[in-house]
Amino acid sequence: MAGGKNKRKKTKQNVENVVTFLIIPVILVILWQVCSDLGYINQHILPSPKREVETFADLVNSGKLQGHLMVSGIRVLQGFLIGGAAGIVLGSIMGFSRRINKLLIFLVGIFRPIPMIAWIPMLILWMGIGESSKVTVIAIGSFWPVLLNTIQGILSVDRKLLEVAFILEKSRWQIVTKVVFPAALPSVFTGIRLGISAAWTCVVAAEMIAASKGIGFMITYARELTQPHVMLVGVFSIGFIGLLIDTFILRIQRYLLKWDVNANK
Repeated sequence: MAGGKNKRKKTKQNVENVVTFLIIPVILVILWQVCSDLGYINQHILPSPKREVETFADLVNSGKLQGHLMVSGIRVLQGFLIGGAAGIVLGSIMGFSRRINKLLIFLVGIFRPIPMIAWIPMLILWMGIGESSKVTVIAIGSFWPVLLNTIQGILSVDRKLLEVAFILEKSRWQIVTKVVFPAALPSVFTGIRLGISAAWTCVVAAEMIAASKGIGFMITYARELTQPHVMLVGVFSIGFIGLLIDTFILRIQRYLLKWDVNANK
């Protein structure tokens, strides 16, 4: 009985959460449509939601939207795996070794503020306009959030936990794997979420400059043809895909960090 009651309570809470999340977007869409119908919004500049739905359906039925998203998604996955893995490895090294941290922190401080759009022309010059330059842009963009959050997570480990581990005479390997890494994981996951967001930003920027396929190319080409309804479908698609990915990462985080109260709020 208690289990069934808890299940119903959880289902009710999930429904309430979904309704709460949708209230503002639904109100905004309704206002947008009403203002478009009354002529307060120039539909040649900002098409109505009805026109956006029709355009979305046309692009899906023709397969164009899925094709562009698939190309961009593969680039994002490749670049993020490279950049994210490098960020975790180097961030761990810098977090554990203060000497290496001091050696590299100056370079990090110089290169991190450089916007990715500034690297694109140089990478095209070095690597051409093929896939390698685009993947490299994404890898660099996703590298920094993961690196910085991994370093911060390791350096922010509660000293009391380390003191207890030393008192219990745990080995260095046990301290690293059982104390430091678990304590740093929430920060690492934050870096991963920021990194995947940066990866989508970078792929769109790269595709807008040099590409013949991808969601960034679709948006740029629609701009050249003065098709704001297609541009908005591309923009909203990026946002929706980003939301799905972020939700997926959050679910993994909550599953792996069941002990973390903040991760399971």
